[in-house]
Amino acid sequence: MIIDPKNIAVKDLHQFIVGAVAPRPIAFVSTVDENGIPNLAPYSFFNAFSSNPPILIFSSNRRVENNTTKDTLHNVQVTRQCVIQVVTHDIVRQMALSSVDYPAGVDEFKKAGFTPIPSIHVKPFRVKESPIQMECEVQDIITLGDHGGAGHLVICKVLCIHVDEKILDDNERIDPDKLDLMGRLGRAYYTRASGAAVETIYQPFNEIGIGFDQLPDAIRNSSILTGNEIAEFAALTHAPELREDDHNDIKNLSRDEVHLKVRELLLKKNIVGASKLAWADAERTSV
Repeated sequence: MIIDPKNIAVKDLHQFIVGAVAPRPIAFVSTVDENGIPNLAPYSFFNAFSSNPPILIFSSNRRVENNTTKDTLHNVQVTRQCVIQVVTHDIVRQMALSSVDYPAGVDEFKKAGFTPIPSIHVKPFRVKESPIQMECEVQDIITLGDHGGAGHLVICKVLCIHVDEKILDDNERIDPDKLDLMGRLGRAYYTRASGAAVETIYQPFNEIGIGFDQLPDAIRNSSILTGNEIAEFAALTHAPELREDDHNDIKNLSRDEVHLKVRELLLKKNIVGASKLAWADAERTSV
């Protein structure tokens, strides 16, 4: 299936894009209008783009069905301020309620049952129920088009970050299980970034792995090991040093049997033992 953006309805193209580019973090954006009336809305076209200066960007798109713009966009245009909160599992259903197209001037804090609390540097209120709140100054707004579905990139400089200490670990870093973030997929789908959904992949950027191209053929072309499993060996900085016992442990096993044992060791995070088995097998002259 090949999709040409010029030959598909915008509403359908949108669903392919948000279904493919996922999961996406959710910016829970609070603003005020020129009269000080609060507004609260979620945006999943959102990410962090710089740490120095600290820059967050979210996009407020024109509505596909009628090409109108949202209250958030109007508010950041006139005040150049916002607060960006994170969305956790505890508040995700309330967040979804705030996405309803209420008429201008309606306070989504009240409609969705959130508690507004004062900010330090900006006029928009913070959401008390969110454990991370980032007060921002809007540096620029880049308009990407004038048709329904076109985005407006709202470039935000972070002035300060409020972090609930309850979500931190012993090293004062964010604990993903304590934070329990939600991510956006396509249509009505969301994902929860905690528990079994969180994986640790240790890959130092300054340690040069040997790569797939330097692996023995027996490992690279395994009929048992997956690409992710083979990548554990490609990430090693050098081949393991083998002893005679390493060869003796596998002398009565077929290659597939060895690789099944290798998989067991990888599941136990025993990379050293797994690599020795894999290389010892690769060095055999017969299988």
